[in-house]
Amino acid sequence: MTDPQLPSVISERRQLINLAYRLLGSLAEAEDVVQETYLRWYALSERQRNEVAVPGAWLTTVAGRICLDLLGSARARRERYVGEWIPEPIPGHSEWFGGPAPADPADRVTLDESISMAFLVVLDSMTPAERVAFVLHDVFRYSFAEVADVVGRTPAACRQLASSARRRIDTSRGPSSAQRSEVVRDFKRAWETSDIEALIGLLDPTATATADSGGLATAFRQPIIGGEQIARAWIEIAARGPEVMLLERTVNGQPGLVAQLADTIVSVYAFDIADGRITRIWAIRNPEKLRPWTVG
Repeated sequence: MTDPQLPSVISERRQLINLAYRLLGSLAEAEDVVQETYLRWYALSERQRNEVAVPGAWLTTVAGRICLDLLGSARARRERYVGEWIPEPIPGHSEWFGGPAPADPADRVTLDESISMAFLVVLDSMTPAERVAFVLHDVFRYSFAEVADVVGRTPAACRQLASSARRRIDTSRGPSSAQRSEVVRDFKRAWETSDIEALIGLLDPTATATADSGGLATAFRQPIIGGEQIARAWIEIAARGPEVMLLERTVNGQPGLVAQLADTIVSVYAFDIADGRITRIWAIRNPEKLRPWTVG
């Protein structure tokens, strides 16, 4: 017999993927979480499923708890990771994962900002409980009573967790997308022409560049600090590397670059920009993290 709740349950998939990606920083892991969540739903008896008043709330609670458990074991997994770990980049508008963007512009802005690489990197510095409480409440607007059901703490404790996490988030308004695009485009042009002076001018003197290869591709292991040092490293990359095509692409909702070699995307570059200069570069080289990227 067909499950009468099937349409409403399946319609929650996009929401669950959106949530799990922000909590884990990995689209592959987010998809695994959603699959496990649905397995647990259908492991319930028909009577148990019928007793669930709001299937979406049940699914979100279960997915959040699975993510919380995974975040708790992430530190040990990161210690075994070769080199620096950067969240998995997502292309274009796949932040909506096949679904339409929110109708409310305010919601769209919030969700756009919450998948930027800078935002995800800050989330990754939080404790698992802080991250879950903050994302559920501040990004997805769940009440602290609902958050408490996921985290397993009191609503008051969850309020404190979210408040602690919020203090780490830079709430200042950054440059517009057009301004970001211009800086990234200028960086691309300077890199392609090996114009080191132009690169230095585009980089904040205290900028940091971090690469993530997972030991599966050539990349610098330690972050490079300083605008001039980064510029020289990028000139060296251009000189010694194979001929690649640099393309402007949207990376985690913001202007970025990808490097294409033949028919393969071999690198994705995300940027953080302030006052017209690049302050952070994240270079993702791990081919396992480039799975969502295709040529074209």
